Amino acid sequence: MKNKKWLTLATAVILSATALPVTAFAEKKDNTEENKLIEVTLNEVAHSIFYAPQYVAIEEGYFEEEGLDLTLVTGFGADKVLTALISGEADIGFMGAEASIYAYQEGATDPAVNFAQLTQRAGNFLVAREKMPDFKWEDLKGEKVLGGRKGGMPEMVFEYILKKNGIDPKTDLTIDQSIDFGSTAAAFTGDDSAAYTVEFEPSATILEKEGAGYVVASLGVDSGYVPYTSYSAKTSYMEKNPEVIQKFTNALQKGMEYVKTHTPEEIAEVIATQFAETDADTITTIVRRYYDQDTWKNNLIFEKESFELLEDILEDAGELKERMKYEDLVTTKYAQKAAEK
Repeated sequence: MKNKKWLTLATAVILSATALPVTAFAEKKDNTEENKLIEVTLNEVAHSIFYAPQYVAIEEGYFEEEGLDLTLVTGFGADKVLTALISGEADIGFMGAEASIYAYQEGATDPAVNFAQLTQRAGNFLVAREKMPDFKWEDLKGEKVLGGRKGGMPEMVFEYILKKNGIDPKTDLTIDQSIDFGSTAAAFTGDDSAAYTVEFEPSATILEKEGAGYVVASLGVDSGYVPYTSYSAKTSYMEKNPEVIQKFTNALQKGMEYVKTHTPEEIAEVIATQFAETDADTITTIVRRYYDQDTWKNNLIFEKESFELLEDILEDAGELKERMKYEDLVTTKYAQKAAEK
């Protein structure tokens, strides 16, 4: 495994479920050809097993193979990632594409353009206090659920599923959006007023192992294919550094191909160093859960159909002022070229 040096950014609680236990990390690879490598800073929305192909690309040295010296920073939230991208602290941002849409509709003069899509399903799960082998979404009527931040993909996808099942998120149940998303699991175990909570990994699996909750539904399965997370860069950066974007995308594509051709056990072993505070069995369980629901795409191409579905979800949630042109916020040339290699 390659040597790393970790830079503590914050002691914030993890966003989403997935992520790091208490700190954000910046990771920089040491290598003998450092002077020959192009330095690139990637700011990710959360450090999560949900993003396994990215960590495979790091651990297998695919970025170095492409001539990049990658620094990985965890931003803990799409808003923070976007801020880092706009300010120039990050060269590339990894977050939900809705953030780039929000910025564009607010008049961004140097908009973030999405050039690669990593995940094609939601990564969170509905957790109940009891085992419910015959769970139906109608069971949520009249209940309280610990949900996510308004305007964020986790919450919007949750409400999208509710509406698909004939449930009004505003009147048929109570969704508590007052709790920091990284704290919902603790709130769920500390206060029994909510019957359900929406959790990312590893929180969902940890709740099950503790006997404090049970996964009754996958939002990724029930929502269908949605463009959940993608990579973006400012238009100006992309115009000045097209070779960097291509190299970066090539490395990610190799990570995608590894995930598609290896078992959950093999994937878990490769990325284990990225999640040192999570035991190997839990990492494998989580990878298998995401693997089985077809979380990761075969390629990184952000299709127009996916972008339009994202706009449908935003529109349905009342977060979209007007429809955007796909071509203004998405480019597929880098992902297409990477897929052809």
